[in-house]
Amino acid sequence: MRIGGKELLDSGRTYIWGILNVTPDSFSDGGRYDRLDAALRQVERMLAEGMDVLDIGGESTRPGHEQISIEEEIGRVAPVIEAVKDRFDVPVSLDTYKYEVARAGAQAGADLINDIWGLKYDEGQMAAFLAKSGLPCCLMHNRREAEYENFLLDMHADLEETLRIAEAAGIRKERIILDPGVGFAKSAQQNLEVLANLDVFRDLGCPLLLGASRKSVIGLALSLPVTERLEGTLVTTVFAVLAGYSHVRVHDVKENVRAARMAEAIAKYRRI
Repeated sequence: MRIGGKELLDSGRTYIWGILNVTPDSFSDGGRYDRLDAALRQVERMLAEGMDVLDIGGESTRPGHEQISIEEEIGRVAPVIEAVKDRFDVPVSLDTYKYEVARAGAQAGADLINDIWGLKYDEGQMAAFLAKSGLPCCLMHNRREAEYENFLLDMHADLEETLRIAEAAGIRKERIILDPGVGFAKSAQQNLEVLANLDVFRDLGCPLLLGASRKSVIGLALSLPVTERLEGTLVTTVFAVLAGYSHVRVHDVKENVRAARMAEAIAKYRRI
């Protein structure tokens, strides 16, 4: 898959996405990078640590977050995207579920749209935009109500529905990454079940991304605050590598790059 000017393989390597939240209220790093100079210093740091893709978000999606206006979100992300593309050679993902923000982000230079609603937030406008623009996208599993009959089967069916929406809109499948959506519309136990069964989504035929960095499932499992969830995050990254995931989205780039490369080195010698 080509993202921006980079060709990213769909197997044999796990690419590390660095998170840049230009928000005042994100659960882990809200307010740290909402000034342009601080944001650019963080991008430079993550690139030095081995980041492959930069994921920029302008609205917090933590539980109970307050939705901001389209204009405010564009005002947060567009200048950062422009500045990053002007200064650095890195593919840029824009984390948004609003097609108006996606359109403005693409005009500013975004190379990929990361949609936490998997094309199900609006009435097809995001799908239509992605089809027309030709941009690659990451489409995440999410639900408005966390009610399931058979959890993993229902999740799988939900992602199949996302792919049907994409196909109907004219989005080419080879431009799609899927994300099982750890932390979204799932209980703590269900999040652990996803992490234990990451490979069940391989048959959907798309590259997969895991975004579990510092999330509450780690905090609850280890009884740790968000500032002390690095080791737990590294375990989820190793599980993703061993499950064949092509992408992992993280806050701590250096440590996760090292964990991924070690897991890949070991995985080459697996016999089953």
